Amino acid sequence: MFELVSDYAPAGDQPQAIAKLTAGLVAGVKHQTLLGVTGSGKTFTVANVIRNVNKPTLVISHNKTLAAQLYAEFKSFFPNNAVEYFVSYFDFYQPEAYIPRTDTFIEKDSSVNDDIERMRLSTMASLFTRRDVIVIASVSCIYGIGSKEDYAAMVIPVRVGLELSREQFLSRMVDLQYSRNDLAFERGNFRVRGDTVEVWPAGREDGLRIEFFGDVIEKLTRFEPLTGKKIEALQANMMFPAKQFVTTGDKLKRALLAIREELGIRIAEFERDGKLLEAQRIKMRTEFDLEMMEEMGFCSGIENYSRHIANRPPGSRPTTLFDFFPDDYLLVIDESHVTVSQIGGMYEGDKSRKTVLVDHGFRLPSALDNRPLNFLEFQGLQNQTLYASATPAPREIGWSRASAGAGVQASACSPDTLKRELQPGVVELVVRPTGLIDPKVTVKPLKGQIDDLMEEVRKRSDLKERTLVTTLTKRTAEELTDYLRDIGIRVQYLHSDIGAIERVEILRALRKGEFDVLVGINLLREGLDLPEVSLVAILDADKEGFLRSETSLIQTAGRAARHLNGEVILYADVMTNSIKKFLAITEQRRARQIAYNTEHGITPRSVSRAVEESLAVQEDQHAAAVGLLRETTTDLDVTETIRELEGEMLQAAEDLQFEKAALRRDQIKELKRMIDGGPPEAKPTSYRKSSKRRNSSGGGQKTGRRSENPF
Repeated sequence: MFELVSDYAPAGDQPQAIAKLTAGLVAGVKHQTLLGVTGSGKTFTVANVIRNVNKPTLVISHNKTLAAQLYAEFKSFFPNNAVEYFVSYFDFYQPEAYIPRTDTFIEKDSSVNDDIERMRLSTMASLFTRRDVIVIASVSCIYGIGSKEDYAAMVIPVRVGLELSREQFLSRMVDLQYSRNDLAFERGNFRVRGDTVEVWPAGREDGLRIEFFGDVIEKLTRFEPLTGKKIEALQANMMFPAKQFVTTGDKLKRALLAIREELGIRIAEFERDGKLLEAQRIKMRTEFDLEMMEEMGFCSGIENYSRHIANRPPGSRPTTLFDFFPDDYLLVIDESHVTVSQIGGMYEGDKSRKTVLVDHGFRLPSALDNRPLNFLEFQGLQNQTLYASATPAPREIGWSRASAGAGVQASACSPDTLKRELQPGVVELVVRPTGLIDPKVTVKPLKGQIDDLMEEVRKRSDLKERTLVTTLTKRTAEELTDYLRDIGIRVQYLHSDIGAIERVEILRALRKGEFDVLVGINLLREGLDLPEVSLVAILDADKEGFLRSETSLIQTAGRAARHLNGEVILYADVMTNSIKKFLAITEQRRARQIAYNTEHGITPRSVSRAVEESLAVQEDQHAAAVGLLRETTTDLDVTETIRELEGEMLQAAEDLQFEKAALRRDQIKELKRMIDGGPPEAKPTSYRKSSKRRNSSGGGQKTGRRSENPF
């Protein structure tokens, strides 16, 4: 069912890891852990396991960036299968909240990414129609989506020769939340031209043309929506809903009655307790939503009524992506030491915020059932699971040990291998296909650590290699960056005040050699693939705690594991327990890797990977827009253009779209400079500034709006 395409075969520890994981899954083992060092090819190993067991697979990552990286890798391994991407579709998300102390209500505000929404809908459609599906998801997959039963009931099968009138079809399309638009044809719309109906399915990039002859479908054609060009003729097709939250008209009517009943009870409770303001508030807000649902079929925040719409009992779990998978699916949790904790922490945070809203009359109590899964519910939905991490937590190892049968382990590997593996059910991936060994670790005293760091950095810079430096605080990172820059070292910093897109751009600039040293705190860990980095320097390594724990030291050191000259320097005066454990694990792994290379005559080689294309950040949009204006200035009335841009700038500011307003402002300045005959403005390379300092001479304005979805 799954066709794995790759230019290379498993090597190093990969063959034995693939064999043991496959044997465990075939034998019915529920939990297994893949302990793979950085750069050992965990993704390729998992891809081979998926090919062997032939099961629909859900891969969960703890953030969007790593999920996107996994999606690209699995897409390249399985080009002929359905590899889907399911993450939160919000570019930014501000949930509604109430602060009683200041009597401040914060309205829900969000921006939906249309492409990600399309990919989510494509995921649901693929799970309905095929089994060769691999879904790469973020932790947002534990949040509620529409009922699977309602979604299935709304699907429209169409085929050539089907007796179905055009009017019936159009009515069904409206039920599926499609909109008619005969002028601006967009995804999620349909248009009518006589006996021909053209639909742009919400989960696809191509369109479907349905031609009727009387009350019979005469012809089905896939076509390119922008050009109308025919792609292929079809005999049958499935039309899926345009939204994730859909239901039948009868269920919606029943839900409206249930909501009104709950509203009456809630108003009575508030009035009995003397909370007249809360009673009036919940009445006005809920009745407005009910009117919208009656007239339009939906309302803002309709997900808060999902319990009534799905007709679930109070306190029951929501329908999630897990419900769309068949019972025999395979679950893979990437970077499990982080992801499992994140899954467990979502429920309480969501409950705390919504409880305040319910208590003060902003939402009905049933809104509490629009929530993510709690951890026990998640465990109840788990099928066979692989935990992949370089530093798995004790709980994953414990689950794997408890579920791994002694017979399975004994048949899968020798007694010596079992002794080397710390626990049954834990499969090690230590020997890399490239032959690279873990970086050498050196411990140096704290006194003079900055002077020693500067000397080490210069050595690496002379060889065109990169350095990562980790500190304990943002202030230290910023001050160290300023100091190193003042003495002529090309350096930038990276911490949580820098937005997600800017982080990617900074890492890309590091790989390209635009600077040599990157200073960070806790961002230089899981999943960062930086083959050019040969040195990781950990300042104040003996300050025992989260940032200097055994797990953090192993993960941070792994950033130098993709370079032939990889080295890690710990600046410490005290050999903490974490440092001792880290050194012991590193020496054990190095000994095993060196022995394998010697036995098989392998010469280690550095990892080589092309630098990705730049993301479309605001600076790129500005440059592209200005470039277009320059190219077309001879054909434009520049004064009229400036006037139009000024209007757009003022409107954007009025709508609180400050980034767009700033972009229009810059375009106006550039045009005015061109009119005056001045040279174009040199826009400096800019990385997002922190709350106090800039990384360089440029920097964007910070806004109060979050740039990322919270999942």
